[in-house]
Amino acid sequence: MAVTEPAPAVVAQQGAPLGGPPAADRSAVAHEGILRRQSLRESAARTYARSLPIVPVRARGLTIEGADGRRYLDCLSGAGTLALGHNHPVVLEAIKKVIDSGAPLHVLDLATPVKDAFTTELFATLPPGLAADARVQFCGPAGTDAVEAALKLVRTATGRSGLLTFTGAYHGMTAGALDASGGARDVRVTRLPYPYDYRCPFGTGGERGAALGARWTQSLLDDPKGGVPQPAGMILEPVQGEGGVIPAPDGWLRRMREITAARDIPLIVDEVQTGVGRTGAFWAVEHSGITPDVMVMSKAIGGSLPLAVIVYRAELDAWEPGAHAGTFRGNQLAMAAGAATLRHVRENGLAERAGTLGARLLAQLRTLAAGHPVIGDVRGRGLMIGVELVDPESGSSVEWGEDGTEPGPGAAAPALASAVQQECLRRGLIVEVGGRHSAVVRLLPPLTLTDEQADAVLDRFADALAAAERAHHRNGPRGPESYGQEQYRQEPTGTSC
Repeated sequence: MAVTEPAPAVVAQQGAPLGGPPAADRSAVAHEGILRRQSLRESAARTYARSLPIVPVRARGLTIEGADGRRYLDCLSGAGTLALGHNHPVVLEAIKKVIDSGAPLHVLDLATPVKDAFTTELFATLPPGLAADARVQFCGPAGTDAVEAALKLVRTATGRSGLLTFTGAYHGMTAGALDASGGARDVRVTRLPYPYDYRCPFGTGGERGAALGARWTQSLLDDPKGGVPQPAGMILEPVQGEGGVIPAPDGWLRRMREITAARDIPLIVDEVQTGVGRTGAFWAVEHSGITPDVMVMSKAIGGSLPLAVIVYRAELDAWEPGAHAGTFRGNQLAMAAGAATLRHVRENGLAERAGTLGARLLAQLRTLAAGHPVIGDVRGRGLMIGVELVDPESGSSVEWGEDGTEPGPGAAAPALASAVQQECLRRGLIVEVGGRHSAVVRLLPPLTLTDEQADAVLDRFADALAAAERAHHRNGPRGPESYGQEQYRQEPTGTSC
């Protein structure tokens, strides 16, 4: 009988053989070996692995344990995918039930009891104005696939090709989704200003800035010489995630709905990251009360497994059979896990809980900001929170405020944000960095976060911020490479939870 070498996760749990190195040393060796092989084998496009050099082997709820035995509080949550945290019992039970039943795991777009249960649960959560007359399209496995489907849908339904998008947007990594995102180089869409209080493009901020953006949008569409023919649709995020955790004002969202409805422009809302309770409502559009024509969904709807759909008004369903297809549209395990997640969030009021706890976290972070001038802004909605870091000695060339005299935002501090992320990692806290200049530290904890866990997250973040701030003042601004992987692979990167 062949004997295979135990996997690193198993090695990490076993004691050392007689005369061998201690188990902790063997775990560290396994950890380093896996990271080394990853750097040799995987593409240069890898991202999270560069700033988070850990090797997860076990996880439950908020906690991840690495191959080196260290434990971390995970406030990345699969970039918002894990609404219930890692390996929630209701998700595991739903997956196990499908496997034990003998149901097919791959069914293309055939109808199954599992799909029917998922669709029924999904429709039960939708805004009533959409659920009453909606269709659902199962797309490829990622959110960007659903964005592509939404763009294709409105272009097919309207016979038009143009698209309205917003500065700071992020809709995915496929070609059409990238065109609609804020970092596009080859521009094929009309880009509109997204409300951003802290760095308002009109230099005013607040309701005034949002109103000016809406007025600009309306004027551009109604100007016969504006160079923008009637578009196929408008796509927006109710909270920009990768753009820096920027919530759209509810009044501005309602104005976008009015503008598009009056001009027969389908409104697409990208709820890939904001959906399933993340912002304090089941769907972020519920805060403003609008009903979009198309909703794009992924991440949390699969209960940690790949799943992406669009839901849209039936009158837009102008596709011919096969007009939008894909081999992996029938992920039975993801549908089962997703239905269990949707049901658990709905029945246990986790969206409302996210709103309450998120408001407390925002208040505490703003109190922390009062003693740390490197914090330029704290913002978010529910458990989708961003802390924008600045160089307090940079001064400002921007003025805002109604009287035009208030000092504007400081210069973005991406190196400091990177340092804070690494200091968090050293203290056993996983956070993400994003935003316009990669200067926003993002917190996306699971909706199951307890008050005690929230306090632990804040304590570790505050400690990490202070450490990074001291280094910043002592050494001056340093590039992200100063906080590289090697330094943190060689030093303790976590504490017990």
